Amino acid sequence: MTSTPPQIALAPGPRSVQDARRWVVGRCRDLGRPELAECAEVGVSELVSNALLHGSAPIQVGVAGTAAHPRVEVRDASTDAPRIGSGTEATLLGDHLDDDALLTFGRGLGIVARVSRAWGADIDDDGKVVWFEPAEDVEDVATEGVVTGLTGQAARRRALDRAGVRTFVLPGVPLRLHVAFVRHYRELRREVRLLALAHATTYPLARDLSELFTALDAPAYDGLLLAVADIADAADAAVHDHAEGHTAVDLRVDLTREGAAELGRLAELLEAADVFCREERLLALARDHEQRRFQRWFLEELEAQGAGAAPRRWDEEPGDGAPGDGAPGDGDGDDERPRTTVR
Repeated sequence: MTSTPPQIALAPGPRSVQDARRWVVGRCRDLGRPELAECAEVGVSELVSNALLHGSAPIQVGVAGTAAHPRVEVRDASTDAPRIGSGTEATLLGDHLDDDALLTFGRGLGIVARVSRAWGADIDDDGKVVWFEPAEDVEDVATEGVVTGLTGQAARRRALDRAGVRTFVLPGVPLRLHVAFVRHYRELRREVRLLALAHATTYPLARDLSELFTALDAPAYDGLLLAVADIADAADAAVHDHAEGHTAVDLRVDLTREGAAELGRLAELLEAADVFCREERLLALARDHEQRRFQRWFLEELEAQGAGAAPRRWDEEPGDGAPGDGAPGDGDGDDERPRTTVR
């Protein structure tokens, strides 16, 4: 089980556009939404073409949202917002392209606005996702796109350089679980933000969760997720290298004391989001048991250190002051700081 929606990676070249079209049509059928396949096929062709011409590798195509409101997404590593054009792609590729080639390569993001009920781009420090909800038929009026998300890692890092910020140390953090945490947090935050944007009435809890994520971003997100930027290369290498799959590091996170105190709320938010994911049957999955245990330990460890406690390792065994192997927050033992034990 993963915390990300089903997706495929694309290689450079026109064949990737064809692969994406076939895959998206298959996903629409798998979801019982064949009536969306034609518009989904046209839209994903445009977005993949745009990513190949203007974006940065790696490029991935996925489907998120719900079966009732599926959302096609194209992810690339560029943080530049997409530009709506009119035949721009064809011009860049050459005037010699015939109609079949234009269908393969795309004819501008304006097409996406005609085959979707809603569309836009969500930008983060590690790239962007351009998305659309396919319509059943081509719309007479183009749908206006919207840009959401966060950019400016360097600026946010500078903002942390202020009075009251201290460095918290988490010893022995497994890179595999930490990177999964960062990815899950970003995907979940984006998922509820986009659902709230397009379907606030249908999914009122998505709106509430999105507001909570926004409220917690300032004190918690900056230090918590920027910490991974300092070890991103090593983390990716460890995750993809089977021999180093259990690499652990002593992770340093810059937070204010107030930010650390807010992390208990973040843990509660993630639990509420799991319930939402299951009940609304999102195509992006809820956390599995291991992810829940690790993330709860991670947040509670930072919160405890903010209150003056000494650091403890994720893999600290009973007998060293850690409780038994119940999930964090179960209330086992007399320790004021519930811990997760991994055997």
